[in-house]
Amino acid sequence: MIVQAAQRAEQAGFPYVQLSDHFHPWIDRQGQSPFVWSVIGAIAATTKLTVGTGVTCPIIRTHPAIVAQAAATSAVMLDGRFFLGVGTGENLNEHIVGRGWPPLETRREMLEEAIEVLRLLFRGGERSYRGTYFTVDDARLYTLGETPPPIYVAAGGPKMAQIAGHIADGLISTKPDKEIIAKYEASGGAGKPKYVEIQVCWGRDANAARRLVHELWPTGALGGQLAQEIRRPADFEAAVEPITMEKSTKHAPVGPDPEPYVRAIQKFADAGFDHIGLHQVGPDQEGFLKFWEKELRPVLERDMAAAGS
Repeated sequence: MIVQAAQRAEQAGFPYVQLSDHFHPWIDRQGQSPFVWSVIGAIAATTKLTVGTGVTCPIIRTHPAIVAQAAATSAVMLDGRFFLGVGTGENLNEHIVGRGWPPLETRREMLEEAIEVLRLLFRGGERSYRGTYFTVDDARLYTLGETPPPIYVAAGGPKMAQIAGHIADGLISTKPDKEIIAKYEASGGAGKPKYVEIQVCWGRDANAARRLVHELWPTGALGGQLAQEIRRPADFEAAVEPITMEKSTKHAPVGPDPEPYVRAIQKFADAGFDHIGLHQVGPDQEGFLKFWEKELRPVLERDMAAAGS
């Protein structure tokens, strides 16, 4: 379904897609969690889209040298239309290899070092690296494009945004926080891409769409670092049990009216994001894409023309 949705999204005029790199879904009701690099290969073979990970954790479950090879191969298959989104990860996916779950400050340090490894290998030739957290011994990427894939760093708060400004080619975030943008740009990110994703749920019945968001995506209402600490889908189920539908769907545009979607997109644009992705929660991807083509996109284009942008 993911590959078919990407193909259909291209037909509908979307220029890029992002894919999560998970071992587990957050909750069992989400149902699937495929290996991201296989899915990227299938999308590369059947579309001309730009594709990126949103995001990969290159510090525990997968060594950065392996991520470098996967990203370099993906970039070649996509003729350069690939970006590597990276972040400090979630215990949900990383604990499976039994290497523990370091505190956030340590994971930030590990991520910075992992990015050094990625960029070293993207330079080509035989490379070795001895760091605090990672070792690379005489490794060479033989499948490597002329231009290395850009590395975008995920930031959920000002501290990580500041780090991203120093080391990243672009920013990925999940909320319309102007402070995140300000920290990122002040630290070297000015003029670089800024990506964000909005959870939406199109449906002819707004109440039914709202219930679907609550059923499949209640984890969006978890605050702070809790979502990064929980280990298993069953534990996520327990954590979200007290969350009300009002809280879990508070920021999600739902239903058949384009205006809530337009307001949400404008809010993220006003915060400073220049790449705004839409994540349709639930199985009716075709319904959402028809809504995009016939109703939402025309309204957005009209508003942009009126604003002179």
